[in-house]
Amino acid sequence: MTPTTNSQTDQPAAILLAGRMETGAGEPLPVVNPATGESVGFCGTASPAQVDQAVSRAKRALTDSGWGAWEPHRRAGVLHAIHDAILADLDRIAGLQMLENGKTRAESQAQARAAAGVFRYYAGVCETLQEEMPPARGPYFTMTVHEPLGVVAALVPWNSPLTMGAQKIAPALAAGNAIVLKPAESTSLVSLALGEACVAGGLPEGVLSILPGRADVGGAMVANPEVGCVSFTGGTGTGQRIAATAAERLVPTILELGGKSPHIVFGDADLEAAAKTVASGIFGGTGQSCVAGSRLFVQAEVLDAFRDLLVAETARFVVGPPTDPKSVIGPLASFEQRARVEAYVAKGLEEGGHVITGGARPEGAGLDQGAYYLPTILGGLDNRSTVAREEIFGPVLVMMPFETEADLIAQANDSDFGLASGIWTADYKKAWRVARALEAGTVWINSYKQLSIAAPFGGFKLSGLGREKGIQGLRAYQQAKSIYWGL
Repeated sequence: MTPTTNSQTDQPAAILLAGRMETGAGEPLPVVNPATGESVGFCGTASPAQVDQAVSRAKRALTDSGWGAWEPHRRAGVLHAIHDAILADLDRIAGLQMLENGKTRAESQAQARAAAGVFRYYAGVCETLQEEMPPARGPYFTMTVHEPLGVVAALVPWNSPLTMGAQKIAPALAAGNAIVLKPAESTSLVSLALGEACVAGGLPEGVLSILPGRADVGGAMVANPEVGCVSFTGGTGTGQRIAATAAERLVPTILELGGKSPHIVFGDADLEAAAKTVASGIFGGTGQSCVAGSRLFVQAEVLDAFRDLLVAETARFVVGPPTDPKSVIGPLASFEQRARVEAYVAKGLEEGGHVITGGARPEGAGLDQGAYYLPTILGGLDNRSTVAREEIFGPVLVMMPFETEADLIAQANDSDFGLASGIWTADYKKAWRVARALEAGTVWINSYKQLSIAAPFGGFKLSGLGREKGIQGLRAYQQAKSIYWGL
């Protein structure tokens, strides 16, 4: 079917229903460029009835195509073809992400390549992963096999729709499932483009649907009785509501939620290297990252020296249009998100903090029309302040001192979240002690945001349940069955 198109973006104004572009029955979503504030078109949306249709078609497709029973190397071939299809359409796909959420062209292209790499990785895992043979404890032969859960309902956020989408679609497909994915309202076009690349890779019809829409679409997906697994990345509050709904049917749930990650600098660290990475760890992607190092703890003896280095590094983050090669960071993903960030900065000042750098919108060069905000460092606050407790999801860093290792661990762990953390020290024994003591799913030592699709990723506490990426990320979409064969 030839999709209807948006005349301004030349992108589908429909939905991807069971592998085919069809007209959405819901009210279209406006597409606004956060770099300019201009309306650039619209995107079709699904109705709850179309959600049910997509799920039922997905379940039927698993039977009709036998996708879940395909030999692993055959499924791997399709995943490899999806990898190639994404790369073949990289400029268009990356351009849509840049248009919808304001990431720079360079970052969008890097994320498109990373999304393709996710499919390549899970193609390899799919083809080579072996089943388990537990040791027998009697006259029998034992094997544990892993089988697909059926239809997966996946919901992804707006900050990195390409990589987040790939990290759900690829392992779910590799595990033999069908998947129905809801993108964030503001990044639906790029998610549809990712879905088109998947279909171009040779997926059986019905195995994949991409359903843009509002909250009613996500609610219908999670509540559908034929959904066998729910995978969500986004805010903690929404994740808790999804978990409550899924719990009624005891549906397996994967939740990758919020973070308020501590970035720690000890007095013996390489301060110049640490300053560069602390800055990129919070201001990269305009701070719109679940692992952003938004709580900075610096040992008191080097606080002043490190602050000066960090301010100098922050000045290197040129704020500008995503299309400008000189821009290091673009606008926030929406004007609503900028208003949220500004409200948090105001709250920090109200609670006694002060602005070390930033704390305002940039001026001139056409930036007044976009959702831009300067990289901001706040001082004069402690770990009990609102900006140190709640996830801001923007380019705002709160800088706080600590005295001893024990003091640091107590403060770093005093949070509802536990997604990621970073440590800077020249003492390897101390690095190991602190890494083991921190309550976080990922710990970086003398680095930050070094991510690998091959390593499990997830959080402690209110940062989520389960793990994505790696072999565990594929197994999360399967259920184990033990078979005993008497001898």
